[in-house]
Amino acid sequence: MSPFLAAVLQLLALIAALALAYRPLGDHMARVYSSDKHLRVEKWIYKAIGANPNAEMRWPAYLRGVLAFSAVSVLFLYLLQRVQGSLPGSLGFSSIDPDQAFNTAASFVSNTNWQSYYGEQAMGHVVQTGGLAVQNFVSSAVGIAVAVALVRGFARSRTGELGNFWADLVRGTVRILLPISVIAAIVLVAAGAIQNFSGIHEVGQFMGGAQEWNGGAVASQEAIKELGTNGGGYFNANSAHPFENPNAFTNLFEIFLILLIPFSLTRTFGRMVGSVKQGYAILATMATIWVGFVLLMWATEFAGNGPAFEAAGGAMEGKETRFGIGASSIFAVSTTLTSTGAVDSFHSSFTGLGGGITMLGMMLGEIAPGGVGSGLYGMLIMAIIAVFIAGLMVGRTPEYLGKKIGTREIKLAACYILVTPALVLCFTAAAMALDTPANSMTNSGAHGFSEILYAYTSGANNNGSAFAGLNADTQWFNTTIGLAMLLGRFVPMVFVLALAGSLAEQKPVPETAGTLRTDKPLYAGLLVGTIMIITGLTYFPALALGPLAEGLAS
Repeated sequence: MSPFLAAVLQLLALIAALALAYRPLGDHMARVYSSDKHLRVEKWIYKAIGANPNAEMRWPAYLRGVLAFSAVSVLFLYLLQRVQGSLPGSLGFSSIDPDQAFNTAASFVSNTNWQSYYGEQAMGHVVQTGGLAVQNFVSSAVGIAVAVALVRGFARSRTGELGNFWADLVRGTVRILLPISVIAAIVLVAAGAIQNFSGIHEVGQFMGGAQEWNGGAVASQEAIKELGTNGGGYFNANSAHPFENPNAFTNLFEIFLILLIPFSLTRTFGRMVGSVKQGYAILATMATIWVGFVLLMWATEFAGNGPAFEAAGGAMEGKETRFGIGASSIFAVSTTLTSTGAVDSFHSSFTGLGGGITMLGMMLGEIAPGGVGSGLYGMLIMAIIAVFIAGLMVGRTPEYLGKKIGTREIKLAACYILVTPALVLCFTAAAMALDTPANSMTNSGAHGFSEILYAYTSGANNNGSAFAGLNADTQWFNTTIGLAMLLGRFVPMVFVLALAGSLAEQKPVPETAGTLRTDKPLYAGLLVGTIMIITGLTYFPALALGPLAEGLAS
């Protein structure tokens, strides 16, 4: 069997598995966020934190809950790292430096999981399980909660109430993320991933010195790392490490986990707004972009000139022979079109155009299918923009799901789409203009510029993957990327929740013969075009200086 045919069969198997899970999981999540009943364990949690899960919140109160919980999470995770040296189970590792502790706390709380450290050489069992793994769950639950609040904004009318943040947070963790993660962890252990709390062991000699590895609760963290579109690896090699990702089956299973909730949330959206066709339109848009990017990546990575490419069957540099070009390309596209950031190959070693595809995936705004929760609300923002453009073309007031898109709504949507490009481009420009940040590049020219552009694109879009080759463990990058992660996560949430409140207060607009049908293929095509044009106009100059220049020169 040829490598390309194997890749096609893996893609078809992945699509089939996602299709089987789409309806039951999407319907389950709709029931979770629509129910007025609480499980016993949830009642205990509400009592412990002093929350009333039945109290409805308007958008400012919902936002205060999001920001307060996230601020406490950043502080807790920062302090846990700073006292690691005094904790049991630290494996002898010292406490984390202040700038690195801030960067890591901002990274995991913002669902970015950017790592400028070697996990197996820096973090003990307590920080890994009690700090990082916990944030993998709750940061994902926060993203879903904000998405559900926006969906309620479309579904409700003549009220500013969007639900209860604490109830949404707890339900997302207890009823969705935990059960699926337990099952996924068992599958990974059965397939060869490790799960223990062992210490550091010498496993042999390497390059004239002793090679040491430590164990850890790897399978359980790997499960939520992929399911919650987090991406932070237990080991520095991330999902290229055999302890995290032992074989071709686990590789495909991890891609399935990455895409499972973001795609299924479109079904949840359709159920909650009372029209599953609207969910299918959003799903079609996401799937079109995702499949298109996979095909483009295959075109760049399987092609190539020269004897090395021909002998290897394509661009094998930086890729695991366990997975090959096809599966590595699917993983790379899936992890950058979501906010996962996990890697089973190294994006810096992809072809010039292939590296550009991973970067462009993040620049779209992590919406195809995007992060857990963040992908859905990001796509709905773009849907509003597309409706507005269509309204301008036909000369009528734009409407979406029975709600008018007026001046306030379009301003909030515009502010949302401007936040991350401003962060990416401003921080990249500052880093290139200053001497100290530029010294962290190990490559010059277009590839060196791509390293820095990729780093801030990954941070501001809450992806977390790295282009490699960049020494990001410096005070400049730890601080600026940490700020980019926090601002890129929480500032857009302000506009999303304000938009949700504005929509919920409206009265429904009856559908007429002139209403744009947003559940049809024509609208899905318009939405795809809107996304690509907005991204292209925003980032094309920067891409031209980096991956495009490198790809055209090779």
